[in-house]
Amino acid sequence: MSPIPTHHRFRDPRSTKYDFLASVLVRCPGCEKVAHVGAAPDPAGVHDPGLFAPRRLVCRSCGMAKEWSRGCVALHRDRYEPATDPYFDVRLWLQTETRHGWVWAYNLEHLDLIRRFVQASLREGIPWHDHGRRMTVVTRLPAWMQQAKNRDEVLRAIARIHASLLRT
Repeated sequence: MSPIPTHHRFRDPRSTKYDFLASVLVRCPGCEKVAHVGAAPDPAGVHDPGLFAPRRLVCRSCGMAKEWSRGCVALHRDRYEPATDPYFDVRLWLQTETRHGWVWAYNLEHLDLIRRFVQASLREGIPWHDHGRRMTVVTRLPAWMQQAKNRDEVLRAIARIHASLLRT
């Protein structure tokens, strides 16, 4: 039996959704173009990359800038609604709707992880005895995204998301 080529194999890197919150691409509430949510500069020079660290929404197209500090964080959970960022509740840029639900990502790294998982014909998960195995991004993807019969549809959706960045 010949070994499976590495581009068809996926090993779960154990990334959680929290690993992708340092930089989030959103739709600017002012001009509807691509905006960025990232860590706000700290005047004291302390770098806190945590979930509740101060954030700033910045749009280079219209100049909008908003600050967020120590409030409510709402992670997206509804597959039938467009996804929003957890800080400003602004729609994510990297998303598109399919007949099964929404495909979305916080940033290009997150989208690439989903793409690599979906296109892989062999998906190596985390061992059943590992306590963190249910919290990774790929294990928490909706069942319809994990099914081989929907692979082409999900990959087309990811291609549409990439194309949306080129149109900006």
